[in-house]
Amino acid sequence: MPVRYYDWIAHHGRRTPDKVAMVDLGSGRRFTYAQSDARISRLAAHLRDQLKVARGDRVAVLALNTSDTLEVQFACGRLGAVFLPLNTRLTVPELQFIVGDASPKVMIHDGDLAETALSVAGLCCVSSTLQLGPDGSYEAGIASAQPIETFEPVTLDDISTIMYTSGTTGQPKGAIITHGMTFFNCVNLGGLAYISPSSVFLCVLPLFHTGGLNCYTNPVLHAGGTALIMRNFDPGEALRLISDPAERINVFFGVPAIYQFMAQHPSFASADFSRLVICGVGGAPMPVPLLKVWEARGVALQQGYGMTETSPAVMALDREDAARKAGSAGKPVLHTEVRIVRPDGTDAAVGELGELWVRGPNITPGYWNRPDANASSFTDGWLHTGDATRVDDEGFYYIVDRWKDMYISGGENVYPAEVENVLHQIPAVAEAAVIGIPDEQWGEVGMAVVAVRPGERLTPEQIHAHCAANLARFKCPRTIEFVDALPRNATGKIHKPTLHKQFAELKPTDLAQAS
Repeated sequence: MPVRYYDWIAHHGRRTPDKVAMVDLGSGRRFTYAQSDARISRLAAHLRDQLKVARGDRVAVLALNTSDTLEVQFACGRLGAVFLPLNTRLTVPELQFIVGDASPKVMIHDGDLAETALSVAGLCCVSSTLQLGPDGSYEAGIASAQPIETFEPVTLDDISTIMYTSGTTGQPKGAIITHGMTFFNCVNLGGLAYISPSSVFLCVLPLFHTGGLNCYTNPVLHAGGTALIMRNFDPGEALRLISDPAERINVFFGVPAIYQFMAQHPSFASADFSRLVICGVGGAPMPVPLLKVWEARGVALQQGYGMTETSPAVMALDREDAARKAGSAGKPVLHTEVRIVRPDGTDAAVGELGELWVRGPNITPGYWNRPDANASSFTDGWLHTGDATRVDDEGFYYIVDRWKDMYISGGENVYPAEVENVLHQIPAVAEAAVIGIPDEQWGEVGMAVVAVRPGERLTPEQIHAHCAANLARFKCPRTIEFVDALPRNATGKIHKPTLHKQFAELKPTDLAQAS
């Protein structure tokens, strides 16, 4: 049977059949490449023969992290079907929009999310469902099927996945991911992250998100390494696993919140990081003080930048530059072009802020059922990222903030990420976010929403004094609001729309009283 270029499990199933490919930490299951290949082949046969999944059909998955999700991804590839991972934190109405938009033929779900999955499947007329777990219909389907004999021929330009963005503004959009995008991401990240057949990766980000799926789960499997899948992120357990010599974990990736939670855990000071070859970070601006905390433990976090629409790698720091260029997203990855563009469409100068545009084989061809978004998001093949960016005289890029998060105070542009970086310099600050709120005199002013570390005390006056000493006056937050914890989305990013909804509509007198 031929092994297609997109099916790394099948390739390694023949080349290194007895090597462990996946470890499902939630269930304790371990699968070699040969075992994974066989399960995927049987799953593909069941989807095709019993559930009538054909080329181009969508197959949805609503599940907490499990190796089963990866099996679905590769089974879809063998059928020419489209993998549709769903955000497990969304409500039934939110999922109803996505599932209604993508129209999957099958909904695969785990038992913990059965009520939500079945409700959405019923509302959207999904014809079939499969439940994960030892006694579920998913395992029964695999057990009863004969391995698929032929793979559907697909090209690098064929759709492999539809991944819906978080929908921070309006309804979420389904970014089309091709087989070529996923392949080029493996190539682009593989060298920079030192990924090889000896890589053992601990996946803690959700597999429904590009960060969990492609940083670095798919690249590690592409190289023939081993992926350990954690069902739910737990900072103490992650530190224990990394420290355990029997697990041999040498590759890790997280968003800034992951590293923050691990650094705040009691076992962080004694954890053994000696086997780590690479620790990548991305998904949101990384506070430099937090980088320094990890650097003090001998771990240089390798920053990078990407989006769902870019599969996701666009830029990354080399490991040797991680400490020297802390705060930078690095330089463009191998098969990617970037530009920094002024509002008039011309290229910005070195040091000048502009919007980052990206082009290459790792870029989405567009959004599912959204011709309007396609028309506004691309210019001559260049994707408009919406990120305010600058480049220094050495060619290192800095993602300053989202254009949409920027606010204008007294005619001056303020980028919240810059202010947040200063707030994180205060030892008592556990986490902080800045938003722009209406102001009669200045148009908008900044509000800092701050969570204080347990056992610490912090006053608005202390925060104001620190900001005044480190920021221009127009950048300093006018108002400080203390909370127990900041709202986050499923990948750990601070969810600013929630903060805007909670605080931005308050009157100035209410804010003064709240502070």
